[in-house]
Amino acid sequence: MKLGLFLQYLRYEKNFSSYTVLCYKNDLMQFDDFRRRERDDAEEMPVEPDDIRNWVVSLSEKGLSARSIGRKISSLRSYFRFALARGLSDTNPVADIRLPKVRKELPSFVRPEEMQHLLGDSCVEVDGDFVAVRDHLIVEMLYQTGIRRAELVSLADAAVDNTAREIKVRGKRNKERIVPYGAGLCDAIAAYRQVRNREIGKTEAFFVRENGEPLYSGLVYRVVRRALDGEVTLRKRSPHVLRHSFASAMLNNGAGLNSVKELLGHSSLASTEVYTHITFEELKQYYKQAHPRALKKGGHYGN
Repeated sequence: MKLGLFLQYLRYEKNFSSYTVLCYKNDLMQFDDFRRRERDDAEEMPVEPDDIRNWVVSLSEKGLSARSIGRKISSLRSYFRFALARGLSDTNPVADIRLPKVRKELPSFVRPEEMQHLLGDSCVEVDGDFVAVRDHLIVEMLYQTGIRRAELVSLADAAVDNTAREIKVRGKRNKERIVPYGAGLCDAIAAYRQVRNREIGKTEAFFVRENGEPLYSGLVYRVVRRALDGEVTLRKRSPHVLRHSFASAMLNNGAGLNSVKELLGHSSLASTEVYTHITFEELKQYYKQAHPRALKKGGHYGN
């Protein structure tokens, strides 16, 4: 497998982020390693559909979810389409491989009253601990803007305009968008910058660690997980939950679907429409609780 050429194509022609390219690389290398272990003639023989089917079976036996397996198959599919188009392969062994069925789950989200209790009415004091001020802002920014974890980590200091209350975000495939924010986040940003500049100095990256180095994704995950622990009843407590919470809150308060799509940086409206199902589920709950005819005989709510 000619991984080098394919990965360059993803990075420089498709403008995929370095993180996305790494995911493709890992998927393809995992398959290649599996095939080499299974077949003595892996070097000489082309990849066959049965190689892929056997890999899928082994992934399933290891307990990987249908969604994860589907993503790995999609990585192979993209590679062989590329290889076929560039004359690096005579066949596409993935053409007849079906993706496993994925059970659709509605996104998890934190309710506004829970976020209000978590964040309070004001930001952390500027004379507070640097890490406390920063971590508070991480949660506040993810919730108030809906940006992705990778987008937050890669923010340049110059991209956060606290006068205009706008953040210049570079999203998937290096697409740039402007995300506005409100007074509460403005205050939290000002507090963070004051503490950061005092204790560390001005930095090119907006979010940094105590040593002045930029954040990394794992740290952001731990910050959010720690903040949500004990505050919410959700099983999932990841940064992406705050993105879901942002979208749900916007739609519930009258924002149009297209507006939310632009704020989230979705390329397709279908990606945003999933949040309308959340709001509809809430409406059903409100109906059951409020309408007298929603009660079945015996005083129980209908399903």
